[in-house]
Amino acid sequence: MIGRIAADLGLTDQLPDLNADVPEFFGSQNIKSLALDGPEPLPLFEQLLSLSPDADTYFACLASLHKARLKYQVILETQPIPTLEQVGPRGLLQYGTISPSSLTALLFWRKWMFDIDNRAGQETGYLFEPVIAHALGGTPVPARRSPVKRTRDSSKGRQIDCLINQRAYEIKLRVTIAASGQGRWGEELDFPVDCRASGYTPVLVVLDGTLNPKLTELSRAFRDNGGEVFVGDAAWEHLDDIAGGTMSVFIDNYVREPLDHLFDELPKELPQLVLEHTDQGITIRVGEDELAIHRDVVIGEGDDRDTTPNDLFDSLPGT
Repeated sequence: MIGRIAADLGLTDQLPDLNADVPEFFGSQNIKSLALDGPEPLPLFEQLLSLSPDADTYFACLASLHKARLKYQVILETQPIPTLEQVGPRGLLQYGTISPSSLTALLFWRKWMFDIDNRAGQETGYLFEPVIAHALGGTPVPARRSPVKRTRDSSKGRQIDCLINQRAYEIKLRVTIAASGQGRWGEELDFPVDCRASGYTPVLVVLDGTLNPKLTELSRAFRDNGGEVFVGDAAWEHLDDIAGGTMSVFIDNYVREPLDHLFDELPKELPQLVLEHTDQGITIRVGEDELAIHRDVVIGEGDDRDTTPNDLFDSLPGT
């Protein structure tokens, strides 16, 4: 982590004890192999802080991202392929369309892919807003400790993605045209109302600038309640302005550039997908690329062991 931060901030030459051959953070190498031989890390970290005081926040955010990626690697290696008892009844919807053995295999693969995608959504939720909040110098606030109370029920608070002084941020990757249910959408529209009633300025930050009626409606709700709205490029510029020089490097390197790269490489047609299970694990081939996942969980075992770290609900180191 120290070596990567020094390289990102252009400080490698000022840390002569540091191994200059620092691997890229995002790469095809095994995530668990990202380690360098070198001096004791604590004195090196103190040197880094003397050169860049904000490096401690940078370290905390990058460490959280690294921890989340390590945790998801463990999920891929241990998430059980389901048992027939779990997925068998779903086969009635397609029974007879293909052979029973092929349909059973499809049910297994489909459920396993759903499970690892669901876990990915959970881990991203635990990571994304807290990292952005700390990069901005703010704090994520859970509902039970929130100073923003619900106008419909003042005994309950509102969860805040990032609180900076009297500004309450709602940070979103995107706002889609499909509502997740009328009740949930009503909650979204109530957030700026609750902020204004509690004496806070609501701020909406949406990183994807794709316009649609839901985004327009939500933006209007924030502005009607004395709030501010930043969408697309304006959102990224706002984050950079608040974060300052050091942490804007983190946001660009580890949030904006990867997301922009993914959006830019969106395929016009989906490539061939091949899933293979062997005694060594699972191999996923997407087009010409291959991802190998070492596994020790047998098909149909239904192994419910939880091998992920026990700090699942922690946000950032030291907080």
